[in-house]
Order: sequence, then C-alpha cells, then structure tokens
Amino acid sequence: MPAATPADSRWMLRAIDLSRRCVPAPGAYSVGAVLVDVDGGPLASGYSRETDPWAHAEEVALARLAPGDPRLRTATLYSTLEPCSQRTSRRWSCTERILRARIPRVVIAWREPSLFVPDCQGCELLARAGVTVVELAALAAPAAAVNAHLGVGRSPGAAAR
Repeated sequence: MPAATPADSRWMLRAIDLSRRCVPAPGAYSVGAVLVDVDGGPLASGYSRETDPWAHAEEVALARLAPGDPRLRTATLYSTLEPCSQRTSRRWSCTERILRARIPRVVIAWREPSLFVPDCQGCELLARAGVTVVELAALAAPAAAVNAHLGVGRSPGAAAR
C-alpha cells in the first residue's frame, strides 16, 4: 500500500472530528469525509446522515462541488471508513461516485467490517481502477471508536478483515 504524506494525518483527524457529528444510527456507520485539493486546501467535507438519513459522508462532500469540477481530478478524498462498494439506499455506491469524479487518491482510516455488507471491496475496486489508496492504520482506533454504538469500535483490528 502506498505511503502516507505528513498532511494525511491532519486531514484524517479533521474527518474523524466530522464523524463525531453523526447521530448514531443502529443500521449505519458514522463516517466523516474531507476533499482536499492538490495544494492541500480544503474543497468540501461531509459526514454520514448530514443531509438526509441515508446520506454517506463521501456522497455529501462530493455533492458540495459541481459535477465535473476539474479540481477533483487532482484531489485527495479522506474518509474515516473504506468507501462502500455496494448500496441499496442510492443508485451509486461511494466507490462508484469516487470513480465517476475521477479522484486519483483516497485515504482511509479503517476497512469496513462485515457488519452490514459481507465483503466490502471499496479499496480493491478503487485500486484496480488506478486510484491510489492509502490506509492510515495509526488512526483506525479513533475512527472506529465513533462507531462503538455498533459494537465495532472497541477493537478495529478484530472487526476489520
């Protein structure tokens, strides 16, 4: 897996802060996402259920920019959880949204446990499409802790694949 940059931890901590704004829901993860431009400036951010009960963090952040915004082609998306690869509440998964936006780099804190989706393939699908995927294992515990209401935040290493 590619190496993290010094700025990655700072932006992931911001995403974790956003995830704490989520109202805990019994059937959904609490996730934060931040989009950052190539120069390290913030483009947009969001968190799960911010705009409606089914909204995912990545979806909210992407919706704050115009479709086809050229800055997305050089941006980095920070998400506290691996982007979903399957979804029933919307037409496109977050992985599909990232690929449609042509975001070249995604940084996550932890992989999606098999709690709601038996085998999330977000990281694999992104990598296969040429997206650089970085996992910040050092921030997995605080990102997972926000999801303690689901019983997965106590030991992310055990919950993750």
